[in-house]
Amino acid sequence: MEQYKARADRYDSELEPFEPLRREAIQHLALRPGETVLDVGCGTGLSFGPLLDQLGPRGHIVGIEQCPEMMAQARLRFSDLRAQQLRLVQAPVEEAQWPGLAHAALFHFTHDILRSPRALDNVLAHLAPGARVVATGLQWAAPWVWPVNLFVLGAALYSVSSLDGLAQPWSELAPRLEGFEVHPTWMGGIFMATGVWPGRAP
Repeated sequence: MEQYKARADRYDSELEPFEPLRREAIQHLALRPGETVLDVGCGTGLSFGPLLDQLGPRGHIVGIEQCPEMMAQARLRFSDLRAQQLRLVQAPVEEAQWPGLAHAALFHFTHDILRSPRALDNVLAHLAPGARVVATGLQWAAPWVWPVNLFVLGAALYSVSSLDGLAQPWSELAPRLEGFEVHPTWMGGIFMATGVWPGRAP
């Protein structure tokens, strides 16, 4: 967490190379105007703009972030007018609470959260049946693609608390959703996973 806090001021520039992936993930959410989406582990709020572009003026975002330094950056991201569409929850995802049910959830480079069954169950409990879920992040590529795995290792050591589960970072999420699919990209070093919350464990 201390390393994560220290990155708050430069976080946006560090994630710039992954912005096309973020926007692709948001497209996969298939958001409709007026819906509510959960931005789980929202960091500095980099996803807020692209999400609001899809949601329109009556849509809403619930951004969940444990780190106060990251949340401070997220609060500064939009004017008071746009902020009416945002609810920011500063708490561990396992413990976060907010009213209502959302229509979609985005997990963008949130490895530690995806490895926490308690966090996933809490998020899913706040989704309406049929909600769309998209997750992205690092994963080990095939062993023979060692340059990619060197990149994954370096990025993971810098951004996650544990390398546990990097072979299948989505394995805790998969059994909780219907229609679950994993799409590898970046020569297998990054994944995008999609599925639908049925309103109960499948």
